[in-house]
Amino acid sequence: MNVAGAIAIAMVLDAVFGEPGWLWSRMRHPAVLIGNIISWLDRQLNTDSQRKLRGVLTVIILIALGILLSLLLRILPATVFIETILAAILLAHKSLTAHVADVATALRLSLDKGRKSVAKIVGRDTRDMDEPAVVRGAIESAAENLSDGVIAPVFWFLIAGFPGMLIYKIINTADSMIGYKNQRYEQFGWAAARLDDVLNWVPARMTAALIALAHLRPGIGLSVARDARLHRSPNAGWPEAAMAICLNISLAGPRSYDGEVRDFPYVHPDGESDLGPADIDRAVTALWKAWVLTLVFVLMLAVV
Repeated sequence: MNVAGAIAIAMVLDAVFGEPGWLWSRMRHPAVLIGNIISWLDRQLNTDSQRKLRGVLTVIILIALGILLSLLLRILPATVFIETILAAILLAHKSLTAHVADVATALRLSLDKGRKSVAKIVGRDTRDMDEPAVVRGAIESAAENLSDGVIAPVFWFLIAGFPGMLIYKIINTADSMIGYKNQRYEQFGWAAARLDDVLNWVPARMTAALIALAHLRPGIGLSVARDARLHRSPNAGWPEAAMAICLNISLAGPRSYDGEVRDFPYVHPDGESDLGPADIDRAVTALWKAWVLTLVFVLMLAVV
């Protein structure tokens, strides 16, 4: 079985089974183990004035661990089977769609429940959000995590097999944990954040293209590129802009972090701004459309 066939099976397994609670309540998820290693390195190395250099060393150690684990898997029997199962575990499409859909369900019950639900998937302050802000947060998370949690892992599996996917997930997790621009992590997390930007450069733009093609809007490339530049991230703006344009909604805009309001520009500012739970439903449908299109492309590669 070639790499395309393996990742196609992994995509289907993830879409069907997701992250079963009965399993991960009894053992640690690989992502949790990766996070524990990163936390340990943070405690051990993020301690003095050489934080940038120590951050580079942290990234090197993490990559080395990813390569070592991949080599160990190669000496086990049924390597392809094990790597396919692990790839399914590291994908996050079903869990992503479930978490985003949960926000719509909660919002239909009350604004307060919607705020609490979206707080599980965004890093901004949610206490004072109005309904459109809750919806924007959920849809922005949907678009960004489609790239980070699905398309990028699939892309790197196709490029470099399971080792490529594993190293991507390690770096992406490191960026989410230490890639912040604050006093503690601006230097120490620099290498993880920059490498994550590099690894996501192609997948983010592929995700935007997949969203556009899934909505039969292949001609929106220039509009997506224009609006993507309004985003503070060099990559996240692409899938968010594609989602905003295809759904004709306005995303991003001002939001609060740690009590400080930041005046970010809107992505696709001409789109609808009075958003509700139905718009989250449309975003979840968009996620599945993009997933199906991705699976079709992967299956085409598998039979070539």
